[in-house]
Amino acid sequence: MAKEAFIVLIILIAIIAIRYHILPIITHTDVPMAVVEGKSMFPTLREGDIVFAYKPKPQDIKVGDIIIYEFSGRYIIHRVIKVIVKDGRYYYVTKGDNNPYKDTYYLPGVPYDKVKGKVLEINGVVIKIPYAGYYTLWIYGK
Repeated sequence: MAKEAFIVLIILIAIIAIRYHILPIITHTDVPMAVVEGKSMFPTLREGDIVFAYKPKPQDIKVGDIIIYEFSGRYIIHRVIKVIVKDGRYYYVTKGDNNPYKDTYYLPGVPYDKVKGKVLEINGVVIKIPYAGYYTLWIYGK
């Protein structure tokens, strides 16, 4: 029994090290993984999905990409519908796939410095772990 507990402890330490120390270095973001909350990105993303993100250069975020950005201490996961370059600064107009209107948290759009990451996609398919984040939502009462 002690051997199994030790193995579980080692696995937990490895997961924590990967999540909090290794992934941020590799992905250039402090938000390499995020849990989808709400229905604004349905059907592409569902509540409880875990998505993976990385921080590209501002010019590498394009229309159609899904980004994670910060507003008032919360992370929002929405699709870029327009890219604006003004005075050499990048702004991204965003909208949830399931929302009727574009986001208006930031005008003219989300500034690059508020972007935490671009959601990882391969050949247009979002890389996600369906429903695995429900535990986190439950723990935090969301």
